[in-house]
Amino acid sequence: MDKLKKNELGSLLEHFSIERKPYLFVPINDGLINDTYRVLDQDTSVYILQRINHNTFKDIEGLMSNVKNALQYLKDTDYAPISLVRTKWGKSYFEDAEKGFWRLMTYIDQSTAHNTAENEKIAFEAGRIVGKFHTLLQYAPKTAFVETIPDFHNLRVREVQFEQAVVSAKKEALEKAKGAIAFAKDTFPLFSDLSTGDLPVRICHNDTKLNNILFSKVTDKSLCLIDLDTVMTGHFYYDFGDAVRTIVNSAKEDERQHGKISFDRRFFEAFLDGLSLNGSFLTAREIELLPLGAAFMPFIHGLRALTDYLDGNRYYKVTYENQNLDRCLSLFNFTQKTLVLLDYMKITTAEKLGR
Repeated sequence: MDKLKKNELGSLLEHFSIERKPYLFVPINDGLINDTYRVLDQDTSVYILQRINHNTFKDIEGLMSNVKNALQYLKDTDYAPISLVRTKWGKSYFEDAEKGFWRLMTYIDQSTAHNTAENEKIAFEAGRIVGKFHTLLQYAPKTAFVETIPDFHNLRVREVQFEQAVVSAKKEALEKAKGAIAFAKDTFPLFSDLSTGDLPVRICHNDTKLNNILFSKVTDKSLCLIDLDTVMTGHFYYDFGDAVRTIVNSAKEDERQHGKISFDRRFFEAFLDGLSLNGSFLTAREIELLPLGAAFMPFIHGLRALTDYLDGNRYYKVTYENQNLDRCLSLFNFTQKTLVLLDYMKITTAEKLGR
């Protein structure tokens, strides 16, 4: 999607129930799907304005219903609330025929996000807030949530999409990706235990990478999770694995120098310590499968990036031709390093989360 000019963004704000004044806009470029802007009143950040990518999220009404339902429960003394700003017509989003679907949310003052864990406190606080998120949502009615992206983490569906992409891909792309394609085919069977169906269904965030967690600039304490577009039913290992892959590894998701990709055990253990503060809701079977989930999530993200690369880069934003392939190779490399540590993770999770 093309970035909009200041006057166009200003005209969008006029549709929301806020005071009219000359706001400033600062783009936030971390996201791969939506277009996001921080809205400032002079020098003070007051709102987040976001265009929802309708190519990715087909059911905007259902998506926004999920967000509203989740926000009702995500309020507590140690969980900072976020509110949706209604339009002048009482809706939670505004639809523009040319500019798409937009929402406006309150901004949490003195907050920040981290792309990588800079210390063990950040890892600990990430675990604490992910556990708190699930604790607050564990009694939310699951029937109130729709699938915003059907089969988002369904490995069998992603495998079929991957196989179709291999059949239709250009020869040049197949040649460049042949190593990744072989790794994907060899790795699918390793995750068969995760499809057993004996895990409780929960309301999950489904995209708990570290930069979707807000922290206090003053205390480094975690405040809340943001980007709730993928809040829907799922299994806890989705959120566990997504958080782990971005907390224990300081390399970029599309890192080409694979020697920089690592698994920091200190950060993994700190994350578990934080999670354990709210971890009593987990079943023994969930805890048993968390290590495999830590390998599963980078694998399925890498598989999606590989599929998108073979499909001609239709889903993720790319800034250069082979970026999706680089994402895939980096994520697969981290998957390999995580699989080697399964025994270590099993022992550690049992010690810190066992009941």
